[in-house]
Amino acid sequence: MELYNYLKSLHLIFVVTWFAGLFYIVRLFVYQIEAAEKPSPEKEILQKQYKIMTYRLWYIITWPSAVLASFFAFWMLFFTDLGNAWLQMPWMYVKLGFVLLLYLYHLKCHQIYQQLQRDEVRHTSNFMRLWNEGATIILFAVVFLVILKNAVNWIYGVVGIILFSMLIMLGFRFYKKIREQNPS
Repeated sequence: MELYNYLKSLHLIFVVTWFAGLFYIVRLFVYQIEAAEKPSPEKEILQKQYKIMTYRLWYIITWPSAVLASFFAFWMLFFTDLGNAWLQMPWMYVKLGFVLLLYLYHLKCHQIYQQLQRDEVRHTSNFMRLWNEGATIILFAVVFLVILKNAVNWIYGVVGIILFSMLIMLGFRFYKKIREQNPS
């Protein structure tokens, strides 16, 4: 049990740093995209700085955190008695489904990262602001599943996530109107 608690602690630490990296990298994508619209020499100066910042965040914090969070999760699930017990519960499979979505989100962020490092801007800054909420939705879903440990009411959870997503979209539109009225 003591080993399990150490593994769980390490897993949670790296989940937190993984999400911090995902939240911040997309914010840096917004800044990179907006920098591409600036006049010279501001554009080149900002792009160079953002490329350095995203590189360091992505490869020094976000990727290592994802790998270590996954490593400790697999160790807990497959090499401890308590982890084997969790695998017998339906909610764990729903959680693992959301973790799969998180990996896909991470890989898409990696693709966007590579494009921006090559100065390929394929998305708008507004798209990136919305994209940033993907990790938030996954985080909410996973935390509620882990705390409540209830996959039976997954329909309510899905409805809740959809409503939460709609609330985020409304907030985004409100924020966009404020930005358009007060550009600075």
